[in-house]
Amino acid sequence: MTQLRRPELVMILVIALLAGLAEILVRPSVAAALQIGDKAPDFTLHSTTGEKISLTQFRGKKAVLLEFYGADFAPQ
Repeated sequence: MTQLRRPELVMILVIALLAGLAEILVRPSVAAALQIGDKAPDFTLHSTTGEKISLTQFRGKKAVLLEFYGADFAPQ
C-alpha cells in the first residue's frame, strides 16, 4: 500500500470537509419545511422506561406537548 504524502492527505481532508459542509448547507431542514398549522412529522423515541413511543399513538386523542432538552439537563 502506498503511503500518502502530506499535501495529498491535506487535500483529501479539505475535499471531505467541503463535501460535508455542502451537504449541510444544501439539505433543507425539517423546521424550515414546516409551516404553522402543519402536522408534525411522525417519529419514534424511547421513553424514560425504555418503551417505544410514537407520535402517531397520540394523534386525534389529546394535545401533545413535545419537550426536547440536552442530555446535561435530563431528569435523574
